[in-house]
Amino acid sequence: MRRVLLVGATSSIAEATARRLAAAGARLFLVARNADKLRAIADDLRLRGAAQVETYVMDATEYDRHAAMLAAAEEALGGLETALIAHGSLPDQKACEASFKLTRGEIETNALSVISLLTHLANRFEQQRHGTIAVISSVAGDRGRQSNYVYGTAKGAVTLFLQGLRNRLHPAGVRVITIKPGFVDTPMTVAFPKGALWVSPDVVARAIVSAIEKGKDVLYTPWFWRPIMFCLRAIPAALFKRLRL
Repeated sequence: MRRVLLVGATSSIAEATARRLAAAGARLFLVARNADKLRAIADDLRLRGAAQVETYVMDATEYDRHAAMLAAAEEALGGLETALIAHGSLPDQKACEASFKLTRGEIETNALSVISLLTHLANRFEQQRHGTIAVISSVAGDRGRQSNYVYGTAKGAVTLFLQGLRNRLHPAGVRVITIKPGFVDTPMTVAFPKGALWVSPDVVARAIVSAIEKGKDVLYTPWFWRPIMFCLRAIPAALFKRLRL
């Protein structure tokens, strides 16, 4: 039976993914900073069929707690087979442009905390010589755009780190999946006008579970973001810098 760690378990995408895993009878270890919300989600997942649900309250930027959290997850579930890292924040780009302190905080949350967790997970999974590490990055990391380049920088760093990690861990039989959602209708994007390219968290969750089962390397979700980002990356820099994107 799948034993899954979910970091950022109270995010909309992680919660939707956990519901699908619970329905399949998975054992879940949920990590988030909001204890009340975490408790409510855990109760819901037990009702939905999860074989086991444990919780752990931690802010992802508490680096010195990462190793202890992973040890607790392994002990509670009797080992780990899959880890999904799904925490993050959506920066105010204009505010970050005016403040390096804010920019640094967003890079800490969206990149460095993820890289710290990946370093610990990679060493554990490499030693046990099996497992799947899945991380939610973003299409925003494929090319820097003036409208969200702080967020894109963080996600681009995560994407590049995962590329190297995948190359390193492949001989050990460990799968590394980069998940690149496009526009997702969540509380984090509530202020954004919605259009045809927007999808619900459950659409993304369904794709994530499928990618984990199939062992994909990179998941663009929904699928149409792959050709969209291919075209965006192909625009010459001389033209791209004149676009308002």
